Amino acid sequence: MNEAISTSAVPQTLTEQTCVDIRETLAGRRRGLRAMLPFAGPAVVASIAYMDPGNFATNIQAGAGYGYTLLWVVAIANIVAMLFQSLSAKLGLVTGRNLAELCRESLPRRYVIAMWLISEIAAMATDLAEFVGGAIGVSLLTHLPMLPGMLITAAVTYGLLQFERRGFRPLELAIAALVGVIGLSYLAELLIAPVHWPSVAKHVFTPSIPDNAALTIAVGIVGATVMPHALFLHSGLTQHRVTPRNDRERDRLLTFSNIEVAVALGVAGLINMAMVIMAASAFHLSHPAIASIESAWRTLEPLLGSAAAGLFLAALIASGVSSSVVGTMAGQMIMQGFVGFHIPTWVRRLVTMVPAFIVVAYGVDATRALIVSQVVLSIALPVPMVALVWFTSRSALMGRYRNRRSTTAAAVAGTVAVLALNGVLLLQVAGVAFAG
Repeated sequence: MNEAISTSAVPQTLTEQTCVDIRETLAGRRRGLRAMLPFAGPAVVASIAYMDPGNFATNIQAGAGYGYTLLWVVAIANIVAMLFQSLSAKLGLVTGRNLAELCRESLPRRYVIAMWLISEIAAMATDLAEFVGGAIGVSLLTHLPMLPGMLITAAVTYGLLQFERRGFRPLELAIAALVGVIGLSYLAELLIAPVHWPSVAKHVFTPSIPDNAALTIAVGIVGATVMPHALFLHSGLTQHRVTPRNDRERDRLLTFSNIEVAVALGVAGLINMAMVIMAASAFHLSHPAIASIESAWRTLEPLLGSAAAGLFLAALIASGVSSSVVGTMAGQMIMQGFVGFHIPTWVRRLVTMVPAFIVVAYGVDATRALIVSQVVLSIALPVPMVALVWFTSRSALMGRYRNRRSTTAAAVAGTVAVLALNGVLLLQVAGVAFAG
């Protein structure tokens, strides 16, 4: 990450100009939307984790199999995500260190090793979802087998990661453009699909789990929405982006950060709801057994036309490529934070790509692998959640920026809810049936 430069320097790059604009805003010389735009970036990058191909897989199954019934799960998961991403951003802004670094510096070695291993497994599960999803999109577009599709996805991902050499701003803008592709594609999908909006409104606010399969999908939605690697990543994106010179500047940075989190993750939440709504409108009545991204794409054209199928494919490819970039950034930050030394990008990329290539090479059903990866993420999720709540509640670390009691209570409730869902899922796997 790049430190903010002095306003007296002549900006030469997008990143330098952004740093100048941030300093101008903190000094009170920029107002309105012009003041907000330079601060937009970290939450936008983190938000792509909430729109990755794993979301496509879980949301398609939720909508096709259960109509609008599980929309409330998406809504609640997104609210929890907003809370924890804001805590992660605050941790980086206040301490100047990211979550993985603080874990390594503050916790006993055996806990650090355990957290690192769990986080690495989560990173592999994340990469599995992102790579396989991107490869599915490329394969459907080019009619190539999955393995060449994965190689193309890997090459494009590596190319986008080179933007980081020019500072943080070019990559932020590239990710924002891909988020725009996903959002606009699904907005258009909603205009094409025959949505029953009264049912949408009802099920956003009416909790219901019809059966055990719905419970598995609900846990997958949580795992696909509140992402472990995004909680680590956000603190790293804010820790050095701009260094506040006093508490007044830090207060303003936190205000802008919270606004950005609300907007970026609000958009991500709406896109996730749009995925469920589109699948429910297109598939639930006529094709409720749709369970894969490929079959969803092939079924869309005869149901809603070639435009709907094309938009779906565009959103999937944008999601796979952008989330793979963000996953690599997060994985590198996690590994470097826990081990304490620099890890080359190609090493990080190789570590998390291998499981995805193994899954494809052995012919495992791609969408099923995506669903399982999201459940794995949900099980790994309490690790960074508990760490975030603990660190941001400590006066010795956060000073006057420690969490309020109400914030801590809400964060603890969110963590307990995730733990409860995981416990129910494990009981279900063990053969215990739950009533709807």
